[in-house]
Amino acid sequence: MAKSIAGGVRPGIIIDIEHRLLKQIIVGKQKAAASMFDDLDRELENDANKLAIERDAVFERLSKQIQARQVYEAVSKQLITTVNSTLDNQLASPELLIQHAGINQSQMLMLELLQQKNLDLSRLRLLIADLPWLARDLTNMVNSPSFRHKRQQRSDVKVTEIKLVLNFIGVENLRLLIPYYCLRNWLPTGHANLLWTTRKLWRYAMVTGIAAKALAQLNEQDMATAYTSSLLYQLGVSVVLKNGAKVYESIWGNWLREASASRDKELHDAVLATEFPAEDIYQQVLQHAHTLNWRLPELLDFSASGLTQTQRELDTCLSYSELSTEAALVARASCYAKVLMLDEMRLISPKEKQMMFDYYQLSEQEQIRLKGQNYRKLDLY
Repeated sequence: MAKSIAGGVRPGIIIDIEHRLLKQIIVGKQKAAASMFDDLDRELENDANKLAIERDAVFERLSKQIQARQVYEAVSKQLITTVNSTLDNQLASPELLIQHAGINQSQMLMLELLQQKNLDLSRLRLLIADLPWLARDLTNMVNSPSFRHKRQQRSDVKVTEIKLVLNFIGVENLRLLIPYYCLRNWLPTGHANLLWTTRKLWRYAMVTGIAAKALAQLNEQDMATAYTSSLLYQLGVSVVLKNGAKVYESIWGNWLREASASRDKELHDAVLATEFPAEDIYQQVLQHAHTLNWRLPELLDFSASGLTQTQRELDTCLSYSELSTEAALVARASCYAKVLMLDEMRLISPKEKQMMFDYYQLSEQEQIRLKGQNYRKLDLY
């Protein structure tokens, strides 16, 4: 890439490379590789595999019968059109999404609080009390064998008091773990149709977070802010995927029950064989995800938040050179994560990697630092 356009308005090739990873995450059929972060929805794996096998068998049978195939194509098209129309209406009104997005005022206030140099643990504890899932996740972590071994805790007595839990974890670890568990809460977990998508998105998010933390340390910027902003960058895509899965599963389930009640085997098989419309949802993600990253926090009255402003910049600025220092760091971390994952999938050439690094102005020193990170483990202090 010509040096003169580095950081300018994003060239089409850069956009294509970035969309390539997102499409592989959402539409790609390959399963996610196992990693330390791959602990989401393990119980769904058998269900997802069984559903895929059953659909493949039905689809193969339908393919051999011309009339049944025609029924399938008509029913599938109508079902997917209904899903897309319903989701379109939801995404057109972010106000309707807020209650299902997995983020609320307590979470945003907590993420803001974590950016403060002198963290108020008493106030943080009150906010965690409003989020039972977070209190449970933090408590389970403190009582896990790996944490006890690391902290050399010999007692078999489990810690249940949240005040003690926070003290055991420590302030610096809380700055990493709370955004980590918030991201897990936003992700579209519990959906067999999105099992592999969720795992790939989880890895992309955590690689970006670890890269942002490393870049912030190297450039003497605030690590907690960079790390939290990089995870918040995945909010919008998580919301679109989550709502897409809910809409599809609701409509698909209703149609399947109605087909069973009608005792129409062709109709039943046609509905059963209709897959989750990953390509359509991918297009919805491209259209809405980055805007939701800042629009949802704004609806929670956090327009003035630095975290919200960073997400707005990343969505609305036409070129890398327009970004603030904080937003530019997140953009560089995201760039590295995309390149790393595309390289793992063998979907990017050396020339394209260099184009990405040139456009986002990743220095040689930054590339060396990022190559040295462990992207399979979130290192606690």
